[in-house]
Amino acid sequence: MKAQHRPHRYGNDRIRIGGSVNGVTAEISDPDGHAWAALKAMDGTRTPEEVVARLHRAFPGLTEAEAADVVDLLLNSGCVEDAAGPRPEELSLRELERYSRNAAFFRDADPTRPERGWEAQVRLKRSRVLVLGLGGTGSHTAWALAACGVGEIHCVDRDPVELPDLTRQALYRESDIGSPKVDVAAARLAEVNSSVRVTAEARPVECEEDMLDLVRGFDAVAMCADEPAGRGGIRVWANRACLSEKIPWALGGYNGPLVSVAAFTPGGPCYECLTASVDAPLAPGIPVDLGGPGAIAPSAGVSGHLTAQAVVAFLTGIPATSGSYVTGINLAAPDQHVYTRHPGAPDCPACSPDALRAESLGSMAR
Repeated sequence: MKAQHRPHRYGNDRIRIGGSVNGVTAEISDPDGHAWAALKAMDGTRTPEEVVARLHRAFPGLTEAEAADVVDLLLNSGCVEDAAGPRPEELSLRELERYSRNAAFFRDADPTRPERGWEAQVRLKRSRVLVLGLGGTGSHTAWALAACGVGEIHCVDRDPVELPDLTRQALYRESDIGSPKVDVAAARLAEVNSSVRVTAEARPVECEEDMLDLVRGFDAVAMCADEPAGRGGIRVWANRACLSEKIPWALGGYNGPLVSVAAFTPGGPCYECLTASVDAPLAPGIPVDLGGPGAIAPSAGVSGHLTAQAVVAFLTGIPATSGSYVTGINLAAPDQHVYTRHPGAPDCPACSPDALRAESLGSMAR
């Protein structure tokens, strides 16, 4: 049933279908419960033939032809839509079954264009995402992106699995201790979704040039690494590399119970604008730590899934995002929801007009 025509039962013999065109409410007489049973079966998981068979089994006194008449009447009412819609050529029958809940999510998230459910899934399948860092945030991010059906995921981390990792890093087991995270993660993600191409490398990122070389060619970046830390460290390198390549990126992390993700689009404001706005009200010399070691499995999981959701939104356009934002939650105080859109810094060394102009000229010279 279309969402705007969701049926309601009144008494034992009447069904009302509300919210139809021009505000008209239709009422169906249903003394035997046949129409109600058929409507409940039309949840998007069955074909019309399967609904007929289910109805015939539920009411032995109803012939198969009579059950078909009930279903045909409802199908011709204008209140029912094909949950699958036209089959996208890029998705196999197995993928249509696998991602049916994804498509329903995208249709619900963008009700003005219900056809975008499968369109969004095709976009995910065509996409290439870099996940940098496979710790608490990164392991959950990589799992979620693989489960969602992102076509290619490249994982980068240079650390082995250690015992303390097992409290929050979803892809590893006790038997993996001592093994490179990238090897274990690639194998586990392939088991999650064999249709996703997973590649991995234990690669150090030691400067901005390394980062630029790493991000080039991807559609989005999930930044889940925190070393080297500091104002001139890996997050700044990611910011400048993604600005240079016009790639959206998400930065996930946690500081004790405070879990957050920052999403940055190529048009800015950028990460360095964010840190400038955080620094502005502070006395000189007071550092701000946007991440910390304290974590339990839920904080790492929430962080990773918020990061994955930001990446999915970048790739599909659902929900539509404009500009950059920070969102999150304090797990020790759930009423403290974090959401902000920080302003651009007019003299930002990374995304101000002068900085972008200089970068463009530098690229031309190279």
